[in-house]
Amino acid sequence: MIDLLVTGGAVLTADAADTYIPDGAVAIEAGRIVAVGSATELGTRYPAAPTLDARGCLVLPGLVNAHAHSAMTLFRGRADDVDLQVFLERLVAAESAVLSAEVVRVAVRLALAESIRAGVTTAMDMYWFPEAGLAAAAEAGFRLVTGPTFMDVPGPPDGLDFAARLRRAAESLARSAGDRASAHAVPTRCVTPHSTYTLNPDQLLAVGELAREHDALLHIHAAENAVEVAGVRERYGRRPVELLHDLGLLRPGTLLAHAVHLTDEEIALVAASGAGVAHCPVSNLKLASGVARLPELLAAGVPVGLGTDGAVSANTLDLFGPIRAAATLHRVTPGGAPDPTLIGARTALRMATADGARAIGIGALTGSIEVGKAADLVVLDLNRPHLTPRHDPWSMLAYAAGPADVRDTVIDGRIVMRDRRLLTIDEGAAIEDLNALAATLPNPSGRPGRAPDPNDTGSAPSREGASGVSASGIST
Repeated sequence: MIDLLVTGGAVLTADAADTYIPDGAVAIEAGRIVAVGSATELGTRYPAAPTLDARGCLVLPGLVNAHAHSAMTLFRGRADDVDLQVFLERLVAAESAVLSAEVVRVAVRLALAESIRAGVTTAMDMYWFPEAGLAAAAEAGFRLVTGPTFMDVPGPPDGLDFAARLRRAAESLARSAGDRASAHAVPTRCVTPHSTYTLNPDQLLAVGELAREHDALLHIHAAENAVEVAGVRERYGRRPVELLHDLGLLRPGTLLAHAVHLTDEEIALVAASGAGVAHCPVSNLKLASGVARLPELLAAGVPVGLGTDGAVSANTLDLFGPIRAAATLHRVTPGGAPDPTLIGARTALRMATADGARAIGIGALTGSIEVGKAADLVVLDLNRPHLTPRHDPWSMLAYAAGPADVRDTVIDGRIVMRDRRLLTIDEGAAIEDLNALAATLPNPSGRPGRAPDPNDTGSAPSREGASGVSASGIST
């Protein structure tokens, strides 16, 4: 007897051979995948198993969001169609004014509802009050990889200075030392220093040592935009990735968010270090941050995953958008000859599944449908006009599919959405609670409850943060 047999659909495994089984099945026991094969074979082997009927559907690995700020759902739409300076002025001020552990819990719960509906089963997250986010994820049965956040800015939402935040982080990581059952013994503890421009080198060294001491992953923004790179170089004499290398923070288990503005030498440093990159093409385009050198990163052997970024900078936690952007954007980037063969559907899809899990440091746990891995998978309804006909499943996923096509979502062997109905989150309550919080937010002029004026470009008497780097360099 097993716990669940997902059967009758085409199975796209995203394993090393990109195995595709036209009439396949996946057997699940105790949260793990115990068999993958034909529907006939596994149906005979497990005749009495509870089933999830996937006929007329495509079964694929749960999507891995390699870079997110889940609780930013609260601020969605409050900083659109403005430059990066105004974006950050609005966001940082709003965060300092309203964030608390309870606010983050409510905002993350809505983010998880959105993510599960979009077929995302794992997210690498960075935000204030991470314990609240983890509590919301535990209730929803969602795999959220996150941990203590470090950002040395005036008026931080947690009210702590760096030394106090470091002590609290050490205590939190120590408490979680033996708590790995749901992660199948794969280290998923994490520290999330914001960047090389909101933390000084001594602070970054302290956070890096904390990560080493507790065998934690390290997730940090790096080289998102040109202003950031110039500011860090002016202040420290080195570009962000060079600085991280010199501090010893480039290593396996480190994930660089964005990594848009890299030199050839920096790409070589990242590749040699074993660090991964979270590519966020939709956010980078919306904020006009630039286009990452994805073909060069992949050619150098850097593990690259796909991220949405926050629901303010990209407005949605749908990973199908970044898949499509990654598969198409880099074919016509400035400085190179147009090449329709660059990246492509299979590569982009792997960046959202197996390669994304590898990039964030949990490739042994999830990202593909293989025996021994966590049972994280998605059932996609193929009986849709825009998915007909289906000549190539990878192309269909990369260029035509979207979150509305996701019918069922399974995380750690638990069905968290069935027939498009969320089973672990009260979606109506999540929407209602978030809307109630949003109604209390001050707008950029400080008056609560009124939407910001789209013609208001904001003002900033001072653009200097605690790190001394201009606010226009702060990434999201």
